[in-house]
Amino acid sequence: MKTPETLLLNQEQIKSLITMKEVVEIVDRTSKDLGVGKTINPTKVLLDLGETAAYPPYSGFMNAMPAYIGWEDSAGIKWAGGFLGERKALGFPYITAMILLIDPKLGFFRAAMDGAYITNMRTGAQTASALKYLVNKKKIKLGLYGAGMQGHTQTEAISVLFDIDELRVYDVNRQASEKFAQDMKDVVKGKIIIADKPEDAAQGDVIVCVTQSKDKFLKNEWIKPGTVVFPMGSYQECDDEFILSADKIIVDCIGQVLHRGALRGLVEEKKLSEKNITCTIGEMAAGLKEERIQKNERILCLPIGTGAMDVAVATAVYNKAVEKSIGVKFAFV
Repeated sequence: MKTPETLLLNQEQIKSLITMKEVVEIVDRTSKDLGVGKTINPTKVLLDLGETAAYPPYSGFMNAMPAYIGWEDSAGIKWAGGFLGERKALGFPYITAMILLIDPKLGFFRAAMDGAYITNMRTGAQTASALKYLVNKKKIKLGLYGAGMQGHTQTEAISVLFDIDELRVYDVNRQASEKFAQDMKDVVKGKIIIADKPEDAAQGDVIVCVTQSKDKFLKNEWIKPGTVVFPMGSYQECDDEFILSADKIIVDCIGQVLHRGALRGLVEEKKLSEKNITCTIGEMAAGLKEERIQKNERILCLPIGTGAMDVAVATAVYNKAVEKSIGVKFAFV
């Protein structure tokens, strides 16, 4: 048997093959599959290239994120990370990523493709999908920290499932907020308010943090009952008092959230552990748990990001590319 060729797809080709609505649906389907154990998602492996480590001094990190997607019968891995430092100085986007897909029966490489666009899309879709199981209304008010690419895709994804009645955005760079407001004016059905102070954005049914901040800037006293908070960044973003007093903590992958993101520091200090986690998004999506927010509750939701979502979206892209004869075939062997 001749070794099959591998399909190569660049970012522009991927953009032509998938919509945010489709990504939200794929993420939701994969969450359900995770909830019933049909999708396999090992915890990501971190290579710290100076993000927090003293050596090497490159202000970045890379994650290896493998997964098998049961409902698509597909497997693959995303190699992805974020870099500040010299990369930022040269004007390149923070996220850099590639995705490899394999035939899970024979191990042949089906595709190699850009992963940055899929990363941005599925991260937004994870928030939207989780919200579907956490709030009871169609119209919501949103507070957003971070007006960059992730801020855009979070807003776009949430708009697939909800009408955003009001969006308050705060970014340390006001020009970024102004650009965001202009870019999103046709996506957000309600009004967009640029917050002058960080506390001014902490209003609404949902608060989403997509920043590169290492400061615990979101304060407990700002967060009112009836609010769901999504700290999506690699660091904590919200203060210890809120995390420790949240009525529920809902996550995408228990193994990952204990070692990265908002919970990491408190876990290391032994102030939090797995027993403090209410459930996973997959359990809610599969109908195994019901955790819709009550008026007197504050919920912390942490979709740190799983390889399963990337591989699932990449598989859909690959299937469409094959159907439409898009991409370049390459024989590695």
